[in-house]
Amino acid sequence: MSDRGSPVKSELPSRMLFVWTVLAVAVALSACVNPQQIDVLERDQRRLRADMGNLQGDVDGFRATLADTRANIQQMQRDVSAIKERIDETRVQVGRQIGQTSRDGDQRVKTLESRLAKLEEDAKAQAQLLKNREDELKQLRDAALAAEQRPIVYDGFADIALGETELVRKDYESAWRSFEKKDYQAAASRFREFLKKNPKSRLAAAAQFWLGESHFAMKEFDKAIVAYDEVRRFGQTDKVAAALLRQGFAFAELGEKLNARLVLQELVEKFPQSAEAPRAKHRLKALES
Repeated sequence: MSDRGSPVKSELPSRMLFVWTVLAVAVALSACVNPQQIDVLERDQRRLRADMGNLQGDVDGFRATLADTRANIQQMQRDVSAIKERIDETRVQVGRQIGQTSRDGDQRVKTLESRLAKLEEDAKAQAQLLKNREDELKQLRDAALAAEQRPIVYDGFADIALGETELVRKDYESAWRSFEKKDYQAAASRFREFLKKNPKSRLAAAAQFWLGESHFAMKEFDKAIVAYDEVRRFGQTDKVAAALLRQGFAFAELGEKLNARLVLQELVEKFPQSAEAPRAKHRLKALES
């Protein structure tokens, strides 16, 4: 704040000039005035001096106030500067913290992304391993099912055919060769013809069984069931056990689980020592699940 703009300093010279002018006039007139006028002038002079003292006090008061105001303004400026410095320091610290936090955050994100990528790789590896295990299990199941579906081959043909004529043996062998060539339609026809021509043959039970196998191979499960059931009347234990096993499988293929269980259970109970009994037990467990 400048002194030129102060109302106190601009008013003071005018008042002092007025006072001195009055005093000069009073001195000039003192030679031609009477005592009473002198008293009046002296009172005016004293009043003016008092006014001068009051004015001087006011000036001193204004100067003191102005000094305090300047001091307060300077202190405020120092405070503002200090606050600005703190703001700048705070801004710098916050910037550093934000930068550090951002770097830490980026590093954490990268770490998490790396861990996620590794987990995804592990999951893919586990999925592939599981798929391989499932494929292996499927192959084992298919192999087991194929083994169950595979017909039972009997090696006693030569012994059974010893008492048969050459023509009977040739008819049976012709039907059997058709089955081996997987010409199941021809095999079924020839086995059926053999049974008509040789119902009392020692090979009749085997021919009846292979007739059932021919129908089974062609997925004619209902005909296979009838053919297997005819094996019972020949009374040969090994053929009956085999026929019961395949008959149970045929019922299962048709979705008749109850009949399949009944036939297989009969096999297990009547022929517990047969080669077919373990396969019947295994299939019974599968049908119960």
